Amino acid sequence: MRDAFWQSMREHGYFEGQNIVVEYRSAEGRIERFPDLIADLVLLKVDLIIAGPPAGALAAKAATTTIPILCFNMLDPVGDGLVATLARPGGNITGLTTLAAELVPKSLSLLKEAVPKASRIAALWQSSAFTERTAADMLQRAEATARTLGAELQLVQVRSAEDLDSAFAAMTTQGTEALVVLPGPLVFLGRRRIAELAGLHRMPSISWFREFADGGGLMAYGANFNDQWRRGATYVDKILKGAKPADLPIEQPTKFELVINLKTAGLLGLTIAPMMLAQADEVIE
Repeated sequence: MRDAFWQSMREHGYFEGQNIVVEYRSAEGRIERFPDLIADLVLLKVDLIIAGPPAGALAAKAATTTIPILCFNMLDPVGDGLVATLARPGGNITGLTTLAAELVPKSLSLLKEAVPKASRIAALWQSSAFTERTAADMLQRAEATARTLGAELQLVQVRSAEDLDSAFAAMTTQGTEALVVLPGPLVFLGRRRIAELAGLHRMPSISWFREFADGGGLMAYGANFNDQWRRGATYVDKILKGAKPADLPIEQPTKFELVINLKTAGLLGLTIAPMMLAQADEVIE
């Protein structure tokens, strides 16, 4: 994603270290670190803050009403209180949404299609990654879809990377047959470990991030995040040239992709139906 962002930035005439300086900060998946990191950036009087996950944008909003804030991975920007409306954000925040909650039913349906006999499906999620409203919306959609598919949904919450091993052990003990990985900073940073654990526990899995399938997960379905960050560079250009976030509409994703890892399917003893493979934007063999 960073490579896609900087490629687009260069196309707009920005070259890091030459005509633009970037102060990088990482919470390393720990949501509670965002306020201190953002406070540091505010003290530096930066011209623009790019917040990766919504929790970062919320922390930035609480820290400043004057510095422009961009978030490229918003879940429910209006419901989360980040902006007034999608068309006219109205404050100092704008960016792009991933429609994550809306993708829950599709992800579960794809997982069930790949593993039709699965009757117990777990949803792995990082609670601190969402506002209470967004978490409730996402989990309600997941539970309703699971019922429609004739499966029981097991909610598995993790707060840190240290929770992953015990979470998978508990899922295995409780007879989990398939796994949907809900979005969040922790699960993105830990995507390869999650994919590895899913393989070790012989658990077919799906996530929002294509990097999850690249790293050994069975499937990924969601917005094209490279495209999100490329488009995000356009926002950076506009704001640095004087545009106000209040006047820049929130964009919704235009590209979604289904990636299926056939190598992982083989290791799990799964046969993916030809019709499903035909739906895929990419098949990893």
